[in-house]
Amino acid sequence: MTAPPRPPLLRRVPPGAWVGAFWVTLILVRTLQRPDELRHLVQYNGNMEDAPLLVTAVVTTLGALLLFRAPLAAVAIALAGSVFSLGMAVRETTFVLFLLADAAVGYTAATRSRRVSATAALLCAATLAGYAAWQLARGNFFNPSAPAGLASTVVIAWLIGNTIRQDRAHAETVRAQATRQAVTAERLRIARELHDMVAHNIGIITIQAGVGSRVMDTQPAETRKALDAIEATGRETLAGLRRMLGALRKGEEESAPLEPAPGLAALGQLVGRSAAAGVRVEVRRRGEGRELPPDVDLAAFRIVQEAVTNVVRHSGTRDCTVTVDHRGDELAVDVVDLGRGGGVGGSGYGIVGMRERVGLLHGEFSAGPLPGGGFRVAALLPVPGEAGR
Repeated sequence: MTAPPRPPLLRRVPPGAWVGAFWVTLILVRTLQRPDELRHLVQYNGNMEDAPLLVTAVVTTLGALLLFRAPLAAVAIALAGSVFSLGMAVRETTFVLFLLADAAVGYTAATRSRRVSATAALLCAATLAGYAAWQLARGNFFNPSAPAGLASTVVIAWLIGNTIRQDRAHAETVRAQATRQAVTAERLRIARELHDMVAHNIGIITIQAGVGSRVMDTQPAETRKALDAIEATGRETLAGLRRMLGALRKGEEESAPLEPAPGLAALGQLVGRSAAAGVRVEVRRRGEGRELPPDVDLAAFRIVQEAVTNVVRHSGTRDCTVTVDHRGDELAVDVVDLGRGGGVGGSGYGIVGMRERVGLLHGEFSAGPLPGGGFRVAALLPVPGEAGR
């Protein structure tokens, strides 16, 4: 497991350090312009560039240092600076620092739990209530519009931050749901591939084993052929399982040298295995053959494979016809047998799996018994874009 790369050097510097560097640079420049700058910063003489500037520098620097780690402390510092600046004639400093506290409340509501953000908002409300009580206790003329306006800014900041937090939570929920759906879809795909591969081959093995057991005493040569077919089909099944399980075990950075996924080009092997099981499959091709998209090619092959497997298992006939028709921007696949019919649609996952494959490709699918006997499986798959042309 590789360690994550370290961020650039400038990003590793905390925001409070940048804010502090800005204020230090500004004060140094002003010191060079005015020799008694430091004395003005300490002794307030009614100038906004004196003590209010120093208070704002200290509050913003400490607030930036603490905001990301201890947002409640950042809110408290901004409120303390606002209260401290009440004794200054420049009241703009009080409002500016209180707005900084509002910003800290909004950030807390966006990034912390509701309990922590509510505590930050209550700190602001308690400060305003304390200011109002102090004014009333001194008997001063008190205009409640200013505290009420500041209280409304606290509510607005909290609502904005809470909305951002809810949007992030919703986005995370959507991403988690999409991940779960992707995992489920991948599991269904793997299950479908395993079913199509194993069900067909096990069906062939079962038929061959039955044939071998019936002719074991009278036709040793046929028994040997059945055993050879069982061995070959079993080896092919095990090889396919190893390839699929090996792909699942591969890491993201490892290569997976797997064989190409089967397609309509592998119908010859399917015909050979079915013939070994006693079912003759006639393949008819119509239209101009061309290279198909991998998903369409795989789906068409799996549909034929599953339909032929059902013929081997359920139809009781020895003949089956597969028609592959290239129709411009469509591919039609028909599998017809003249057996008992109606024996494959009642249970199992074969028909359901074929219907799901076609549905995922936005095609059309039908399966059912024929009026004169037998069974028909038909699929119409769209061939998009350049592949269709």
